[in-house]
Amino acid sequence: MILRRVKLQNFRSHEAYVLDFEPEITQILGENGWGKTSVLEAIYITLRGKSFRATDKDILRRGSEFYRIETEFNDGARVVAVFLGSEGKTFLVEDKKVRRLPKKNRYPVVLFLPDDLRLVGTSPTKKRDYFDKVLNQFSTGFSTALSRYNKALKQRNELLKQDFCDSNSLFSWDVMLAKYGVEIRDFRKKLVLEINERLTEVYRSIAQVDDEVELIYEPYIGDVDESGYLKLLALDYDRDRLTGHTNFGIHKDDFEFLFNGVDASVTASRGETRSVVIALKFIEADLLYEKIGVRPIILLDDVFSELDETRQKALIKNFKDNQVVLTSVGESSS
Repeated sequence: MILRRVKLQNFRSHEAYVLDFEPEITQILGENGWGKTSVLEAIYITLRGKSFRATDKDILRRGSEFYRIETEFNDGARVVAVFLGSEGKTFLVEDKKVRRLPKKNRYPVVLFLPDDLRLVGTSPTKKRDYFDKVLNQFSTGFSTALSRYNKALKQRNELLKQDFCDSNSLFSWDVMLAKYGVEIRDFRKKLVLEINERLTEVYRSIAQVDDEVELIYEPYIGDVDESGYLKLLALDYDRDRLTGHTNFGIHKDDFEFLFNGVDASVTASRGETRSVVIALKFIEADLLYEKIGVRPIILLDDVFSELDETRQKALIKNFKDNQVVLTSVGESSS
């Protein structure tokens, strides 16, 4: 499926905007502050169902009562997203009005933001979010487990703040955390194995060197099963009551990048870390295609300004089989 056109009304700074796409590469040019990222954001909403950076109220153009996005595809299909104040957001898909974009109508996307180039040295939370978004696009099982885990974690944390809370009242939530926590760990572990099977090779193709790169997954819960998870939650009960939140669990997992066997955040240069992230994006696109049989649309937000000519050309070369939409303050040198 190929993007053909997107139309915006009252979307951030855009009162009215229309963009026709090229089948291969579409460049959105403009100065900083013009609203280039907003166009990618609108495309992302109609492809994935929600923004990658804000709530709908934040997106609404100042002084407007609604925003509207209409995305058309080369096969005649279209997706319309409308946000109308207190009525919330709705989608029109296949002539049906729905509150959420159905999973069958979500299209795979590889989103590349400037902040992603700092992934190697960023916080555990941002690294978890990054890899979880990758898994969410091709694993319904992971999406379900993560959603249920987060719901149980929220409920458990709310209970921990109540005076009447005791270990018995937490037990049902503990069972859910253990069940879905173990599942999430196993999904993350498998993803890291799949990434590592090709990470060094892809990195070398970009950097033209013989360095080795490895992604290490550090599950906070270790290798425990559901029973062991429950026991560790019970052991942490007093500390959880004192702090008012759950201290043990997969919501504290971390990932580490090794560059020639050493922590990349300490030893790798700026160019080397950026080559690692570019390699991850190529692998993400390949995994999506392998697992769901569809080539993802590539959205690149102003990343060329932070990459040298060699890495710019690597991006275009490796995404040549995908439709690419990129923003830039000027023509790319690729």
